[in-house]
Amino acid sequence: MTDDITRMAEAWARIEAWLCEYAPASAALLRSPAGEEEIAVLEEEIGLRLPPVLRAWYRLHDGAIGSWPEDDIEEWAVAGWLPMHRTWLRLEEVRRLYLTQVQDWEREPGLIPIACNPGDGWYGLYLDAREGEPTYGNLGTWAVDQESEPLPGGTDGWPLADWLEATAVALEERRCLRMPDGTENIHEMPVLNRGGLDWVHARTGVEDGMRRLTDL
Repeated sequence: MTDDITRMAEAWARIEAWLCEYAPASAALLRSPAGEEEIAVLEEEIGLRLPPVLRAWYRLHDGAIGSWPEDDIEEWAVAGWLPMHRTWLRLEEVRRLYLTQVQDWEREPGLIPIACNPGDGWYGLYLDAREGEPTYGNLGTWAVDQESEPLPGGTDGWPLADWLEATAVALEERRCLRMPDGTENIHEMPVLNRGGLDWVHARTGVEDGMRRLTDL
């Protein structure tokens, strides 16, 4: 797990450096690091211990501005800077969404929401915190209108460190996100949008105000 934490931190450093250089409007949304006490409070409130690699990620930043509808953002397009046009949840939003999913949606406990569509909590990504499960520490998708499932579907999920590494490479090589099986996911093409980073379907093409990374 220590190796996973090291790889996660190195991949994140590459992503953050890229954001600062090419997508400053998205980089500006990153919050200050989460403290150990804040993480411990979250764990007590949801009754789960965060997987070490997720805990380490939050020690770098407490998510980003853009997950709450009340956030004051001039251009919401720049908030969807994670693949699948997601934004990184702050710990308070992790708590709220997790309790909503388990108590109100009656979803299985142990799947911690870590990202969502900017400004809403209906669709997003989770990290599996069920120790002993083969999917432990891996990513999956959740939605209000369908059951949660590992990402990619039909697998044990995508380890956080691996996903961040794949994201860093996609940005640096200016191409679509490459899936664990090596295929490029044309649904996840990074573009610059209003000074920030966004992800679009390669077949759709860029819309007004967007710019392909290959044009840099």
